[in-house]
Amino acid sequence: MFLENALSIKNNLWRYALGLLIIFIFTQIGTIPFVVAIFQKVGLEGAAKISPSNMMTVLENSNLTFFYLLLSFFIGFAGFLIVIKFLHNQSLKSVTTARNSIDFNRIFTAFISISLLIILNLLFSIYSSPDEYIFQFSLNDFLILALIAIIFIPVQTSLEEYVFRGYLMQGLGVFFKNKWFPLFATSLGFGLLHLSNPEIDKLGNIIIIHYIITGLFLGVITLMDDGMELALGFHAGNNLLIALLVTADWTVFQTSSVFKYIGEPDIVNQMFYSLLFYPLLLFYFSKKYRWTNWKEKLTGKIG
Repeated sequence: MFLENALSIKNNLWRYALGLLIIFIFTQIGTIPFVVAIFQKVGLEGAAKISPSNMMTVLENSNLTFFYLLLSFFIGFAGFLIVIKFLHNQSLKSVTTARNSIDFNRIFTAFISISLLIILNLLFSIYSSPDEYIFQFSLNDFLILALIAIIFIPVQTSLEEYVFRGYLMQGLGVFFKNKWFPLFATSLGFGLLHLSNPEIDKLGNIIIIHYIITGLFLGVITLMDDGMELALGFHAGNNLLIALLVTADWTVFQTSSVFKYIGEPDIVNQMFYSLLFYPLLLFYFSKKYRWTNWKEKLTGKIG
C-alpha cells in the first residue's frame, strides 16, 4: 500500500519537520535570481510597492518572468531529492507508488485526459463568448514559452505533488496511523499554499475552496490508485495546457499564450473544474483501473 511505504524508511517526526524546512529553504534560494532582477528593474522603493497582483508584470518580459517563477521550483525539487535520499533513506519510487516501478502509462493517461478537457472547455468558451478572448499568438514568443513550460512546469507540478501527495501524506500516515487525516490535512494545506496567488485579489478568498477541492481530488486518486502517477499527470497537464493556451491579467501564469482572456471572471466559472471535471475524471479513472474498497483505501488504518 502506498502510504505504508513510509513504514520501512527513517520516518521520525523530526525528520519530516526538518525535511520540509530544507525543501522550503531550497525553494527560497531559487527565488533569489527573480528578486535580484526585480531590484535591478525598479530599485528598492519600487520593489516595496510590488504585490502578488502586479509581481508578474514588473519585468515586462513575460517569458523571462515565467522562467524566474519556475526556477524556484527547480531548485526546490533538488532539495526534495536530497531530503528523501539523505534524511529518510527513501527512493523516489517509494515516495511515488506502491507498484514495483513507476507507471508512466498512468501519468500519460491523466495528462491526456485533463488536456483534452481543457482544450474542449476553451473551445466552447471561445465559441460562446468570443468577445472575451484575444488571439495574441506570436510564434517567437510562443516557442520560447513552450520550451520553458515543457522543461519546467512538470518540475513545478511534480514538486507540489511529491510534497503534498507523497512526502506529507506518507509522513502524516505514519504519525496518525490512518489515511483520512493525511488526505484532508494535505488537501487543506494545498489550498492554503495558493493564498498568495493573484487570483485571490480578483476573486476573493472563496477561490481557496477550489484549490482545497483540487487537493482533495488529487489525494483521493492517489490513495485509490496506490500511487501518485495519476496526480502527477493531471497536475502537469493542467498547468502546461493553461500556460500555453490562455492567460489573463489576474492569474499567476501571465504568459505569451495563444489566447488572452479579457472578460470579467466569476467564481462559478473558476469552480467549473471542481463541479464537473473532477467527478468526471474520478469516474473515468475508477472504471479504467477498477478501483474497489473505497472506504478502506480512504479511511483505513496504517501499520
